[in-house]
Order: sequence, then structure tokens, then C-alpha cells
Amino acid sequence: MNMLAFAINAAERAPLTDSMTLAGIDYLCARTKHRLSTTSQDAENMFVEAMGNFPVATHTDEANRQHYEVPAEFFSLTLGPQRKYSCCLYPSPHTTLAEAETYALAETVEHAEIKDGNSILELGCGWGSLSLYLAQQFPNSRITSVSNSASQRDYILAMAQKHGLGNLTVITADMNDFTTNERFDRVVSVEMFEHMSNWRTLLERVREWLNPHGKLFLHVFTHKDRSYRFNHQDPADWIARHFFTGGIMPAHDLPHRFADLFSVEREWRWSGTHYRRTALDWLANFDREIHRIKPIFAKVYGQDSTLWQRRWRLFFLATAGLFGHDNGHVWGVGHYLLRPAG
Repeated sequence: MNMLAFAINAAERAPLTDSMTLAGIDYLCARTKHRLSTTSQDAENMFVEAMGNFPVATHTDEANRQHYEVPAEFFSLTLGPQRKYSCCLYPSPHTTLAEAETYALAETVEHAEIKDGNSILELGCGWGSLSLYLAQQFPNSRITSVSNSASQRDYILAMAQKHGLGNLTVITADMNDFTTNERFDRVVSVEMFEHMSNWRTLLERVREWLNPHGKLFLHVFTHKDRSYRFNHQDPADWIARHFFTGGIMPAHDLPHRFADLFSVEREWRWSGTHYRRTALDWLANFDREIHRIKPIFAKVYGQDSTLWQRRWRLFFLATAGLFGHDNGHVWGVGHYLLRPAG
């Protein structure tokens, strides 16, 4: 085991102060930033080409287990009231997590150019924050949501019933296998494409799911210059082993690299500082509700429950540290509105 892996393993087993942990994370981010800055554009070209050698998604069962073996109650205690398990938007220093969820959802709808009456397919709907928001805001729209988690589907359908929403359908499916004969005005995806290994194959399918004038909207976290894979076989890649197996970090311009399939009509970038604040707010909820979380972890993780308390705290801190590095200039979030090419 190298020294870096040893340090990470030590940090998850012996509690450190958050300031010490964030300092260590910032050091690791600086190392990664420097390493990526020394690579050439050829490396990015090779990454894009190599994507074609993968299935649409890899390690889907493992990735699903990492986040959803803990029950829905855990996420109700940790996330905001709309259970948005992705970057939120903080227009002011005083914005709360609940407000940031709504700001992010509203800006997503604006950037996706969604209108009442549109037929909408959401890929990777998570706990349904966007799908439920769309169903409420656009009563004449038909929303179809896809998740790889049966527990998410159950939760979303329960919330739809609670709010009397009859325009929302939820499908449980692995993206390797998902297909549909329906056609949509919009296909939207929020922080799912980072779990996809072969964008070309998936984008080819998305083209078939769009109406003639339909568009694709992507919300993707990104690195400013380079794409890279998280390597769960690397002892030092702690995030990949415990929380993001099979994931990638896309470069900000990666959606431009499939111009024969889609052209980027408009794009936006959110500073990584928004994700830093999101993750720190999740951590604050986690700490405040730890007395209710401990019994949940005891059922799920058994004798490792204390270890997993530290791991989840480290996950939130690692997310905050990565996206907050260099004041959010290196890692951030991209919004893209794409039109089928040709």
C-alpha cells in the first residue's frame, strides 16, 4: 500500500478535525490539478476514443449499492426537502439549502427551455426532485423518469400520489438496457452522464428518443480541461472504491466531442463553489441528525457502522474540497442544451 492510500485509510478510521481533513483534500486536489495540467490534448482525444470500448455503463449494481443500500430515510435526513442529490445553486451567501434546491431546479428548467405541454424523459432521476418539480410546474406535460433504483421509484410514486400528480411515470431500468418506443420533446439528465462510460452509444440512443424538434439537456459536473476515469482498483482512489465505482470526471468540453450526433446550442458553467456549499449543507444535516442516522447505519452496516459514519462524512468533505478547490475554478458544473446534428 502506498503512503497516500495509507493516509486515506488512516483518516477514515481515526477522526480528524474537518479543517485538517479539508486541508489534506485540498493538497490531493492540487496534485491532481498539476498532473492533469501536464497532459496534452492527445490525452483527451484518447479518452474520447476509448469510451467506445466500454458498455454504456459499468459496475451499475455496485454503484447502485454504494448509494442506495442505505434506506430512503437516510436521504430524507441528509438532503434538502426536495431530496435533490446533485449540485444546488446559491445566488447569495445567505441562501439556504432548501432555497438552493429550488434555484437550481428553476435554472435547470430555464436552460432546458421546457414549456408546459412538452413531453419529457428524465434519465437518472435520483429521488425525483426535478421530475416532481416538472410535474407540478407543468401540469399539461407528460414526464417519464428512469432510475436504476427500485427504492427511488417507490419514493417518487408515493410523493406523486401525495401531491395528486397524475402526469408522472417512473421506470426502474439499467441504462445499459433501457429503451423506449416513445418520442419526447426534451430528454434531460442531471448528474447521470458522469456514471456513463460510453457516451457515444447512449447519445445515439437519445437521438432516437427525441421528436424531430426535440432537444437534450445535460447537467454534468466537470473538470475545466481534462476527462478522467475514477479507478476503483487504485487503493488511493477512495471515492471510486466506496462511492463512485464506474464513474468518470468529464472535461467541460466533452459534450462538444460528439458533434456528428449533437451540436451544443448553448452552455453555462456553475462555479464549483456551489457544489462545495451543497456538500457542506448535506454534512451539516448529517451531523445534526446523527442520532437518527446511527440506528439506520447499525441496521445496514452492522459492526462497521461507525466506520461508515466516518466514510459518509469524508464523502461530503471530499466533495466540498474537490469542487471548492481554487475557489471553484477547476472543477464545477456544466449545463448544456444540445440539438441533434444534421
